[in-house]
Amino acid sequence: MKRLTLIQYTLLLSGGLAASSLQAADDMQLQRGEYLARAGDCVACHTVPGGEDFAGGLAMASPIGEIYSTNITPDPETGIGHYTLEDFSRALREGKARNGDHLYPAMPYPSYAKITDEDMAALYTYFMEGVAPVVQENQNADIPWPLNMRWPLAFWKGLFLEDGIYQPDSKQSEQWNRGAYLVEGLGHCGACHTPRGIAFQEQALDNSDDAFLSGAELEGWWASDLRGDWQTGVGSLSIPELVSLLKSGSGGRWSTSGSMSDVITHSTAHLHDRDLNAIAVYLKSLGTSHTSVSTTVKEPVTNGAELYNEYCSTCHRDNGAGYPGVTPALASNPTVVARSPNSVINVILQGVESPATPADSIRYQMPAYAWQLNDTQVAALVNYLRTRWGNQASSIQEKDVKALRH
Repeated sequence: MKRLTLIQYTLLLSGGLAASSLQAADDMQLQRGEYLARAGDCVACHTVPGGEDFAGGLAMASPIGEIYSTNITPDPETGIGHYTLEDFSRALREGKARNGDHLYPAMPYPSYAKITDEDMAALYTYFMEGVAPVVQENQNADIPWPLNMRWPLAFWKGLFLEDGIYQPDSKQSEQWNRGAYLVEGLGHCGACHTPRGIAFQEQALDNSDDAFLSGAELEGWWASDLRGDWQTGVGSLSIPELVSLLKSGSGGRWSTSGSMSDVITHSTAHLHDRDLNAIAVYLKSLGTSHTSVSTTVKEPVTNGAELYNEYCSTCHRDNGAGYPGVTPALASNPTVVARSPNSVINVILQGVESPATPADSIRYQMPAYAWQLNDTQVAALVNYLRTRWGNQASSIQEKDVKALRH
């Protein structure tokens, strides 16, 4: 009898542990899905100001009339409560509702087509289990007949919708690929910042065409050029300044306005620093567009002091003293003035992340600048660091940087 009781106890305990493990996994999936919904800024289009989250009804202007966003809460009658994961995925990637209707491309499915299966499953879990159902009927678009017929959208998709999830570029870093995935896919930045063609399609969906993110008119505003031009684009912004812009709406000489302020409020301000850095690294890798205004400040800076002011002073301060416990001082820094310059060069090229320890679990990250700075610029910056604030070390040459870069 005692043996039977022990066996029963063991089975109950193992069952409880398994249930606890499953619950923890489900909670993690929900949290991941919520984070991804933030990254995709789903609430911006599917929520009326002052209304219930994700209940739809927001009017969006189009050249042929107003379109209203739909209820994407899990209400079974007016929302997406009956959607399977396959239905959900088809809506996001192919722009097709569960009943077979084609969705207007105000829904950025040309970008969402790149969402990975894992992220799609997490988003589905969140919308089905983490979002409160709201009973709110969808509103028909204010588009006159025959323009309101949806079947021609099948031909539009055949011309402009590219199938396939995001495929990492093996020639680029993991950080760059993460940034590309967020910008081109889930973040659908091109939906606003890429000019549209005669059929209202985005002229480019990725960096294979320099029209991508080159700026566009949007509801009476100008969605800025996010490419590398130093006057009209983000060429003058350092990666920390870009991160600050995405996190707070202000970075360097830039500040946000219009609907971009809402994007920051509801989306990018909630992203992890590692994702914001990845986005910044990707954006800083984009060249200028053929439509960019030619300026005399577009040429790369090769003065060490200017480079330090642009890329380093925000975190390491003008006097190289850094911020104790957060960013190291560069004045009298052994790595900076070492007989071999390899470590300081590699830190600039590859970035660095502080270790996580029991004493301090916060990890501080310096981004990699290999994609922003050429060999001449890195050499000029290193020579500046090695001869400022009392530092005395031998100079380096471009070939020293080139050897480590490759």
